[in-house]
Amino acid sequence: MIKEPTYELDLSIVISLLNEKDSLPELVSWIERVMTAQKYKYEIIMVDDGSTDGSWDTIQELSEKNPSIRGISFRRNYGKSAALYHGFKAAQGRVVVTMDADLQDSPEEIPEMYRMVVEDGWDIVSGWKQNRQDNKFTKNIPSKLYNWTARKVTGVKLHDMNCGLKAYKNEVVKNVEVYSEMHRYIPYLAKNAGFTKITEKPVHHQKRKYGKSKFGIERFVNGFLDLLSLWFLSTFGKKPMHFFGFTGIITFLAGIICAVSVIIIKLVNQANGIKYRPVTDQPLFYLALVALVIGVLLFLAGFICEMISRSGQDRNKYNIKDEI
Repeated sequence: MIKEPTYELDLSIVISLLNEKDSLPELVSWIERVMTAQKYKYEIIMVDDGSTDGSWDTIQELSEKNPSIRGISFRRNYGKSAALYHGFKAAQGRVVVTMDADLQDSPEEIPEMYRMVVEDGWDIVSGWKQNRQDNKFTKNIPSKLYNWTARKVTGVKLHDMNCGLKAYKNEVVKNVEVYSEMHRYIPYLAKNAGFTKITEKPVHHQKRKYGKSKFGIERFVNGFLDLLSLWFLSTFGKKPMHFFGFTGIITFLAGIICAVSVIIIKLVNQANGIKYRPVTDQPLFYLALVALVIGVLLFLAGFICEMISRSGQDRNKYNIKDEI
């Protein structure tokens, strides 16, 4: 039986940031007050995602005053997923909490989220900003539509999939690979990895105090596209022939049926002396040919994807829950 690992730290707080110099001292002070009151052993991992406003200098100054603060600095902006990936890789705490650096997430929520993971046994506790302090038309309404779609596609029943304030078991973040822009869907990635105990907690959301948002309305469009990509990869990533082969067969059969129908109708009309158009003059005949070609191409694409999938280096990488 695999023994549960022991951790020297109770909490790892991972903060991804971009040009948040003004908010960092206040955020760190707030976190320190909460951690001291709860007597947690903790670390704060700040990942500077290519800031140009001097945020890294501020992080260095803060770490000199508090040795619990660790920093990672990117040479340029790579995105939140890359920042979280490296933050998760460095995290040493029993529970890993992610939060934004803009002071909209309250550190006061952390103790209860920690308790829900440690005592109640949840794999992930996701924040739910019930009363958002953002613009209603540019963020609130699109966010509701986005989250409704995400629930239907992923099957993960969260009202706020993209909330930055989340708490994870350390085991979860070590077994989930965050890449591209998939930080929005870490709960879905965790579910696919076998971590199904996922819940949410209503959290307080505050107005931005410093700077401006780094995300515009385009993030919802990108979010939908990423959701479709993730759904396809998780559903057909290991069995692409199931998608391409099935679609190719259906398309090919449709083309065959259309072509045969055109020919049969011509022969019947010819036998009965009815005036008819030549087969090559009928648009349906060419549509049938196109369907036949597309069907064959889809089938071949399925074979190629199968070969690529089976030659992948991680094809035998599985998460082991227990051993005897």
